[in-house]
Amino acid sequence: MKPSALPYLGISLFLSLGMASFPSFSEEDRLRNEPIQPIPETVAVDPKKVALGRALYHETRLSKDKKVSCASCHILDLGGVDRRKHSIGVFGQEGPINSPTVFNSIFLFRLFWDGRAATLEEQIDGPIQNPKEMGMTWPEVIAVLQSDPDYKAQFDAIYPDGITPDNVKDAIAEFERSLITPNSPFDRYLKGDEKALNEQEKRGYELFKQYGCVSCHQGVNVGGNLFQIFGVVNDYFGKRGNLTKADLGRYNVTGNELDKHMFKVPSLRMAAVTPPYLHDGNAKTLREAVDIMFEFQLGRTAPDEDKEAIVAFIKSLVGEYKGKGL
Repeated sequence: MKPSALPYLGISLFLSLGMASFPSFSEEDRLRNEPIQPIPETVAVDPKKVALGRALYHETRLSKDKKVSCASCHILDLGGVDRRKHSIGVFGQEGPINSPTVFNSIFLFRLFWDGRAATLEEQIDGPIQNPKEMGMTWPEVIAVLQSDPDYKAQFDAIYPDGITPDNVKDAIAEFERSLITPNSPFDRYLKGDEKALNEQEKRGYELFKQYGCVSCHQGVNVGGNLFQIFGVVNDYFGKRGNLTKADLGRYNVTGNELDKHMFKVPSLRMAAVTPPYLHDGNAKTLREAVDIMFEFQLGRTAPDEDKEAIVAFIKSLVGEYKGKGL
């Protein structure tokens, strides 16, 4: 047989065997070809640490004025945020930046908008000691907890060395790791349930990929796994004006000129229920945020129906917490 005849033989064999003779793609194969992956149904956490961490997360005595807790800025019933432009800390002080959701933080590659914390444990140091947030020192925190017999008993039962800063951070971080939101309509769709999304939502996902949104918002968390300049194509800060230190982003951590206005790309998993948007809280609605992304990140225009479809897709990303919708 001549070599040139081989391609034709392959085609004829394919046609003679028919598509029914080939195995269908498995769920694993299909998901491997998608830039977004479903949130796992469960994560491995220590239930005793989670219970202790939950109590500490809501403990207002860990703040200077005894009125602020982690839950003050990251309210679970509001999607893990406070829905304020800037969060409010001890003695009514306004912070410089918008609070991101605490949900699905286990899947983030760095913490804070500027990525200055590498782990959830490291992140906890910031709010506890920030004079505008909780305004405490670790000796003060330990003294509060040591004075409470219930906390002392719980720590002693879990940690050989009892109440220490590292153990406080470990417990709160373990609770935060448990805050996942699986089983969103989009996740069900990814797993093969075609009816989980309507036609507008499906089209929105395709447009999300076609316009290039997915180049920054991908993976399990639909973001939260890389840094990006805010204003890649057009000058967002020049148009908005009133530049603040928070606007400098990662530059505040590294001092590198190339990191000015560089931020951790936010996760879109809970975006539908966590307004306002952007690090400065400048977008009041999801549609406004999409408009800003098109203008300053993509440098493209799009008809209203395309943007509304993308908004519909983003809304389909919200999952469940403890089996209940958020």
